[in-house]
Amino acid sequence: MIQSKNPATEKVLKTFQEISNEELEKKLVLAEKAFKSWKQTSFKERATLMRKLGEYLRSHTEEFSKLQMLEMGKTMKSGPAGIEKCGSLCDYYADNAENILKHEVLQTDQKEQYIEFDPLGVVLAIMPWNFPFWQVYRFAVPAIMAGNVGLLKHASNVPQCAEAIEESFRAVGFPEGVFQNLLLPSARVEALIRDPRVIAITLTGSEKAGSEVARVAGEEIKKVVLELGGSDPFVIFADVDIIKAAKTAVLARLQGNVGQSCISAKRFIVEESVEEEFMKAVVGEFSKLSVGDPSDKNIDIGPLATEQILLEVERQVKKSASLGAKVVYGGSRKKGKGYFYLPTVMTNVKKGIPVYDEEVFGPVLPIISFKTEAEAVQLANDTRYGLGASIFTSDMEKAKRIIPQIEAGNVCVNDMVKSDPRVPFGGIKKSGYGRELGTYGIKEFVNIKNVWFN
Repeated sequence: MIQSKNPATEKVLKTFQEISNEELEKKLVLAEKAFKSWKQTSFKERATLMRKLGEYLRSHTEEFSKLQMLEMGKTMKSGPAGIEKCGSLCDYYADNAENILKHEVLQTDQKEQYIEFDPLGVVLAIMPWNFPFWQVYRFAVPAIMAGNVGLLKHASNVPQCAEAIEESFRAVGFPEGVFQNLLLPSARVEALIRDPRVIAITLTGSEKAGSEVARVAGEEIKKVVLELGGSDPFVIFADVDIIKAAKTAVLARLQGNVGQSCISAKRFIVEESVEEEFMKAVVGEFSKLSVGDPSDKNIDIGPLATEQILLEVERQVKKSASLGAKVVYGGSRKKGKGYFYLPTVMTNVKKGIPVYDEEVFGPVLPIISFKTEAEAVQLANDTRYGLGASIFTSDMEKAKRIIPQIEAGNVCVNDMVKSDPRVPFGGIKKSGYGRELGTYGIKEFVNIKNVWFN
C-alpha cells in the first residue's frame, strides 16, 4: 500500500495499490513499442508537444503547487516558482534540442566524418519527493526531446504528484507510452532495472540508494546518471558585505524547501574576524521568517516532509550540541501537530559532529570559522560530497585562485548554488556522476555515434 500523507496535519490523504506484475509488464511492452515510433518523429513534432506541455504546466500552477503542499509540505508561497521553472525547462529544450543534437561534423582524413546522437530507448527515472515536479521534468524533458521514452518510479510519499505528471504528458497529446508512471515500492526496483527493455537509469536521491542502483546497473552494464547528496560549503571572506551575504546564506540554506535540498548550502565557513557579525545577521534573518501552515501564502517555512526526517534532524542537532556545538537560535521542533522544525543556527561547529560530517536535510545553519585562505579551501573540501559550493569575496583574483581547488560540480561566486535549464548540473565524489540539464544533460541518454565515409 502506498500512502499520500499531509506532513502538516499528519493525516493520510489517499492510499494507492501498487501495480501488479501483469500491469507492469503491459507498461513495459507499451514503452518499448512507443520508443520504436517516437524515435522516428522529427524535432519539430517533439518541440510542438513540449511547448504545449510548458503551457499546460503554467495553466495548472495553482493545482500543482497545492499537490506539492499537501503531499510533502512545500509552501504555497514558494510552490509556483518551481512550476514556472518546469515550464521554462520545456521551452528551453523545445527551442534548442535540435541544434544541440545536430550532427557534429569533424575534419579528418576521411571523405566525410561526423558524430550523430541517437536515442537509447526506455529510460527509468527513480525520483525523490523534495521537488516532486521539477526533479521529474528535469529528467523527462531532455530525454524525451532526444527521442527516448520515460518510466517514472517516484518517491512513495508523492503518488498524487506522480499521477499528475503522467496526466500532463497525456493531456497535451504525447503518444501513449512515451511517459508512464509506475506505482512501485522500492523493493521492486531492482527487478525493473534488470529488465532488458530498460536501457538506462537516472536517480536523484540518497547516497545509499545511488550505491544500490549503481551496483545493479553495473551488473547489467547499463548507463546510469546519479545525482545524490550534498554538504555544500558556503565560504564567506571578511571583505564582503556581511549583511548581504547573510541574506543570501539563509536563502541558500532553505532553498524554498525548509533546507530539504541536495543543493542547499549546509556548511557555512566564515572568516573568524566576521564570524560573530555573520551569526547575528543570520539569526536576524531567520527571526523574520514565519513557520506554520504551508497552505497560507504568507508562511515562509512549512513542515519537513516526513516524521523520519524530523527525527533525524532532531538527532543531528541534539548529538552535535552534546559534543560541544552551541545552539544560538532555534534547536527544537515546533509544538503541535505536523513535522515542523524551527530554523536553527549553531556555532562552535567542528569536525566529528553530525552537523559538520553529515548531510542535514532541514533548516539548520552550522557556522565553522577559518583564519586563512588555505584553511577555507581545506574546510570546503572536507566532505565526502561534491555537489556545489559558494564563495563570497570582493577579490576576484582570490576567487579565481580558489575555484580550481574546490571539489564540486558547481561553484558560484557571490551567489547561491541553483540549477538552471541552460547549464549542466551534477556532482563528483559521493554526490554522484553524470550531468543533467544544458547541452551535456541531454547527451547523457544518447548513443554518441561516430560515422565516416571513405
